[in-house]
Amino acid sequence: MLQSLRIRNLALLDEVELEFEGGFTAVTGETGAGKSILLGALSLLAGARADKTIIRQGAAACEVEAALFFADSRKLDRALETLNLPPCDDGVLILKRSLPREKAPKISVNGSLATLTALQELGEQWIDFHGPGEPRRLLKEGCQRDLLDLFAKNETVLEKYQNLYRAWRGVVEERERLRSAEKLSPDQIEFLKVQLAKIDDLELTDDAIATLERDFARQQSAQEIVSLASGLSNGLSGEEGLLGRVAALLREARQLESFDASSKPLADRLQSVSVELGDLDAEFSSLATSLNFDAEQAEALQEKMNAWLELKRKYGAKVEAVIAARDEMRRRLELQSDVEGSLAKLDQQIADAEKAAKKSAAELRATREKAGANLEKAAAKVIVQLGFKKADFRVRLVAVPELGLHGDGGVEFLFSPNVGEPPLPLNRIASSGELARVMLALKAVLAQIDDVPLLVFDEVDANVGGEIGRIVGEKMADIAERHQVLCVTHLPQVAAQAANHLVVTKDQSGDRATVAIEPIHANRKDRIGELARMLGDRSAKSALAHAEELLKR
Repeated sequence: MLQSLRIRNLALLDEVELEFEGGFTAVTGETGAGKSILLGALSLLAGARADKTIIRQGAAACEVEAALFFADSRKLDRALETLNLPPCDDGVLILKRSLPREKAPKISVNGSLATLTALQELGEQWIDFHGPGEPRRLLKEGCQRDLLDLFAKNETVLEKYQNLYRAWRGVVEERERLRSAEKLSPDQIEFLKVQLAKIDDLELTDDAIATLERDFARQQSAQEIVSLASGLSNGLSGEEGLLGRVAALLREARQLESFDASSKPLADRLQSVSVELGDLDAEFSSLATSLNFDAEQAEALQEKMNAWLELKRKYGAKVEAVIAARDEMRRRLELQSDVEGSLAKLDQQIADAEKAAKKSAAELRATREKAGANLEKAAAKVIVQLGFKKADFRVRLVAVPELGLHGDGGVEFLFSPNVGEPPLPLNRIASSGELARVMLALKAVLAQIDDVPLLVFDEVDANVGGEIGRIVGEKMADIAERHQVLCVTHLPQVAAQAANHLVVTKDQSGDRATVAIEPIHANRKDRIGELARMLGDRSAKSALAHAEELLKR
């Protein structure tokens, strides 16, 4: 859960440090007071893109920092490890983001520098935003299907199907390319065969090519190598060479040993030097004679090197690139040699892949059907609580003529707000208020299976009020039993049911407007005053009495 949040120089806010508790936190304030600043700070830490216009006027940079606690951080630690970031210390995740006016932005996770992409990936682990446009999203194609898949926990089943679907479509596209491709001319076929022969004449391994390049380089410098190696060998074993001089010294050392036995180790070491020098002489001599290339050897080496250089220029500097080009040429020739046979082979592959995809699509549909029935019951129960006494909510799977990326059918939510009316698709019957309550019902159901710890609701209670507002607050409190909930609201019926309460105020009495965010849940008088303001007048006795009654409930 979110434990603490520090914001500096963001929009109209100078600086604030907030401590958060678990459960339901309401955020209230006048329209335009700056409640969006708090949500903006959280979205920055979740990886939202931002420009420098959000920096407070006159400030050099804005900064946002948060500490989050996870009772079980193993899943998060695995994500951090994948991103090469430090794990949580005692379950605490520290996020910090700085946006300077004149310098590059800076992001850190648990004290280590991180990228915006990393922040976005981590954001999916700890926060989920539900904005005022969320109900309208219900009308977008795919949203209802995604919500059902989330409820059904279909991630693994859907991924399996999509992999099979992509494999099937890949084979179909390969067949189409072959069918529509221009047939190679005899000259093109001959060219490919010549190129393959050139490649096959070379041993295409990293070690073989490295040996070829080394031998060629040595051949190019053979005269210099032979001269130097021969000179070194002569310096070791010639008339005045080191071997002869060391041999004389060794005889004297052995003579010394005959007079003083303690000098034997010294004589032995000198003998080891003599043996090592002899080995060096043999190797230098071998190097000098090994480079005596005859004309035929030299020509063969030159031809192999020329062939390799030509292949590098055409297909790439690395062995892997040339091998890939070779495999592609072989594939083209094989297809040309038996186009009809290749098409038949691909037809069989297509049939097998389509069969596997359809089987997987049926499995996906079965999970959706089962989950749809359960979602109908769960959502309908909450919808009734939200004021639709005789409403009817259904989940319908819609067949499609062909397989698609998301299966063999679509998903459609049907709704009837009134008794006696048949349920129809949401976009045909739902008003904005009805849509908001249906979405809230779905969110309340999905929150029971969602493992994201922090849920942020931004005015999702818009278009509802009165007694329904109280029920919306109850739903928020229910969700807060399994999640930390942060809700920006204009409804006192909602705010009164929060365990924690933050008030956002704007002060324009000075030369420049400033925004402040303060907790008031510890001060009952302040909280009653804020609820009375939301009811219409913080100084009216009736509003104060109503606010007192809301808190008692």
